[in-house]
Amino acid sequence: MNTEAVAHYIAEWMSGYLDGTGAAGFVVGVSGGIDSAVVSTLAAMTGRRTLCVTLPIHQVQAQVDRAGEHVRRLTERYSNAEAAHADLTAAYDAFAGSFAPSLVQGAGKGVADLAGANARSRLRMTALYYFAGLNNLLVAGTGNKIEDFGVGFFTKYGDGGVDISPIADLTKTEVYELGRWLGVPEAILAAPPTDGLFGDDRTDEQQIGATYPELERAMAHAERGTDPALLSGREREVYDIFLRRNRANRHKMEPIPVCRIPRHLVEPAGR
Repeated sequence: MNTEAVAHYIAEWMSGYLDGTGAAGFVVGVSGGIDSAVVSTLAAMTGRRTLCVTLPIHQVQAQVDRAGEHVRRLTERYSNAEAAHADLTAAYDAFAGSFAPSLVQGAGKGVADLAGANARSRLRMTALYYFAGLNNLLVAGTGNKIEDFGVGFFTKYGDGGVDISPIADLTKTEVYELGRWLGVPEAILAAPPTDGLFGDDRTDEQQIGATYPELERAMAHAERGTDPALLSGREREVYDIFLRRNRANRHKMEPIPVCRIPRHLVEPAGR
């Protein structure tokens, strides 16, 4: 792709959208991963106030360090970029500790771990909107096309709770390409993608069961309407993973269903 043109297009789109809102700029949660590094840099490119917030919750120190290094370099490079930090570990522990152990243990470890990860993501979202409210800012989302519209690999009302989605039309491969052009730190470019929500170093690809390039090919097949019978081996396996996750997470990608009640049931007769 024309990487430079894409970068400027997104930055101009973000700035133009901001003009119609009355907000003063953007707040971005910076995790130490490629997506948040790219979005925070694009936000800074707008010239508008850009608040880069690190929000660790039992997060691996290497991930926290990568986020801190990116924010430091960004604030040195752009005078409109600012740094903020809020360690939410104690807040999360207080929240999780308010539930009876029997409730958590009864759910099973895998289910409890996932519920905890989603709760961490939603706590981060709450903090970002707190910063946004204090400073009249918009929350800029960091989801890419594969996550937001492919396999639904995000937390509903967590990292999916945003005001705008600058990179949601770019695949992960394209986000990496953009990151290289934007000068994202090499440590972030080289690190395996991870959501950082489990307190360990498990990667996105381990959780999903496929690499992002594999998922991008599967998404292309789905968009073209490729007959699954024409696929075999690993390609078919990943295609099935993609479809299974896409169907299971469709509720995240579509508007909330509303029960439309026929007017004759709620309006007085003869009206």
